[in-house]
Amino acid sequence: MVNNKNKSLVILQTAAPDYRKKFFTLLSKKYDGDFKLLAGKNYLSSSVKTDDTIPNLYHIKNHFFFDRRILFQTGMWRRTLSADILIVELNPRIITNWIIIILRLCLLKRTILWGHAWSVHGKNSIHDSIRNLMRNLGGKIICYTKTQATELKEYMPKKKIFYAPNSVYYKDEMVLPEADVGNNIIYVGRLTKPKKPEIAIRAFHSILDNLPEDSNLIIVGDGEERKNLEIIIEDLELGDRVHLLGHIGEYSKLQELYSTAIASISPGYVGLSITQSFGFGVPMIVSRNEKHSPEIECVIENENAIFFDTDNKEDFGKKMLQIIDNGYEWKKKRKEIREFCRDNYSVESMVSGYLEGINNG
Repeated sequence: MVNNKNKSLVILQTAAPDYRKKFFTLLSKKYDGDFKLLAGKNYLSSSVKTDDTIPNLYHIKNHFFFDRRILFQTGMWRRTLSADILIVELNPRIITNWIIIILRLCLLKRTILWGHAWSVHGKNSIHDSIRNLMRNLGGKIICYTKTQATELKEYMPKKKIFYAPNSVYYKDEMVLPEADVGNNIIYVGRLTKPKKPEIAIRAFHSILDNLPEDSNLIIVGDGEERKNLEIIIEDLELGDRVHLLGHIGEYSKLQELYSTAIASISPGYVGLSITQSFGFGVPMIVSRNEKHSPEIECVIENENAIFFDTDNKEDFGKKMLQIIDNGYEWKKKRKEIREFCRDNYSVESMVSGYLEGINNG
């Protein structure tokens, strides 16, 4: 264990959205030294925006190129180069991270990398060969999940690799509804093509005649697909059954919405919302064959989730009906689902893993 007391810690991010607020807040309390978070206004996906209320946040400027595929940042050079400990995103598309890593190597300062272990295109893709160069140039690596940390350790046995399980809520925020839950289906996430919210609406429409009258589709999120979804809802005359609520970050409002849901859904690839759903004891219906984010590791089929055939609205609709028809059995599983998430995917666990990566080796 390295003594990092009074050492300056700087975390450089593209953006710091509201779902990271609890993590950064607890980390700033737990870290025994000066802590600064540097972030731009929004992410490569423009719908992901920085929450200005996060403590110890310092704004920097993001400059996007090639349709927001490439990022160059300014306003952070002095802090990042002088920091005793610097953590940057493991993302080769951020040009400034390459420069910072190399400059810090010249200054005999190592840089910790934080992010997905592998390229979304796969371990054997040319994209991952570029990512691997960044992995080798950096110092320690902190992955989002235990599975990815284990895989990467097998691939890079000499590298010091840790994991901080990607999480949204504190343990005491993971609560079950006091009253009997309803029959709503809920989607929480960005409204983008890769997330496929459109197929969720069409699947819901395909089973409308067989749904209980109190069953609605609740869509929470924002993004470039919102206008298209509004048109589809109008064309299918679903205005009274499908509700587009926009982005909601407040815990109390999300807790209330999840308390009405028999299940959540992931029409496209799984992301951080799966641990959010499990934290409230709500099972998820997941697209089977997607390039899922690493959070897919927390799925235990038929225990906290079921799969539907990717891009098949009929099968998706059938799985919605299946989980509603078996609602009594799924409601009995809610406590177990919540406890599993509380034990493995809390903000406390995430901070603990993060600090282990900072302080060890």
